Amino acid sequence: MAHHHCGAHRVDIVVYPGFKALEAIGPMSVFEYANVHLRQKGLPDGYALRVVAAARGVVRSDTLMALEATHTLGDVEQDTGCTVLLVGARHIATVLQASAPLVDWVGRVAPQVARTIALCSGSFFLAEAGLLNGRRAATHWSVAQELQRRHPQVRVDADAIYVREGPYWTSAGVTAGIDLALAVVEQDFGHALALEVARDLVMYLKRPGGQSQFSVQLASQAVQHSGVRLVQQWVLAHLDQPMPQALLAEKAAMSERHFRRVFQQEAGCSPSAFVENARLEGAKQLLETRGDLPLKTVAAKVGLGSEQALRHLFQKRLGITPVAYRERFGD
Repeated sequence: MAHHHCGAHRVDIVVYPGFKALEAIGPMSVFEYANVHLRQKGLPDGYALRVVAAARGVVRSDTLMALEATHTLGDVEQDTGCTVLLVGARHIATVLQASAPLVDWVGRVAPQVARTIALCSGSFFLAEAGLLNGRRAATHWSVAQELQRRHPQVRVDADAIYVREGPYWTSAGVTAGIDLALAVVEQDFGHALALEVARDLVMYLKRPGGQSQFSVQLASQAVQHSGVRLVQQWVLAHLDQPMPQALLAEKAAMSERHFRRVFQQEAGCSPSAFVENARLEGAKQLLETRGDLPLKTVAAKVGLGSEQALRHLFQKRLGITPVAYRERFGD
């Protein structure tokens, strides 16, 4: 899978005044740690990192920290590397007004490099350059609606931690940038190295890209409506039971039609989708923590009825089997 034509993969980290410090530092640390592990194995560095900005010199972030740009956008355009990494900003609308030249640059350079990564609200640079039209993309949950409003042709996936669509990778909030960088290391140098780096950073690879930014438990707490919240809590506490919609509606003291409408409105998904999410999450937790349980038992404990139903759900939602999931994320 590795792009060997690059030698050490050059990663150009693009910053501008007000960039999110953690978003640059997280992935930077992942790539640096990958180099450390490769050196320990007597192998050459896998990544050559550079900080790039409109002009050379110190660029202030959204915190007290600054990064020093050693190369300019012009340098990169004359000699494109392997990967361009665009970091996000807290106030992306303000940044976009000030950085039309950066959007133009992205439009010219991104199609020429093997991989362009846009972290968090950095996805706006790719979208403004027209590169995400017709493609799926992730972004920070707080600006997902804004991205969709400004760019109706982009398929914004507000739940994904990160999305890879061809040469374009996009991610959600800050720690998602680390998840994405780990996925890049895995793509370039394999799972074992990514796992070593993750352990260094005490971040386990427990979040494949498609997994929602919010756990079902967290989502259930966010609902204001007491009837819906009551049903969600009941679902989470009784995962092993069948949950026909009539039963859930009854618990909420509503007619089925009304319940379905109110639930959708409050929770942003149908009752059956919520139940499926909850069963999936329950199964994931059991696979992560209980290596001794037969899959049939895991399925029964989360109300999936059969091992086959469990496998079907994992394939559909995560693209991997329960066995593969346990191998990857089990203790």
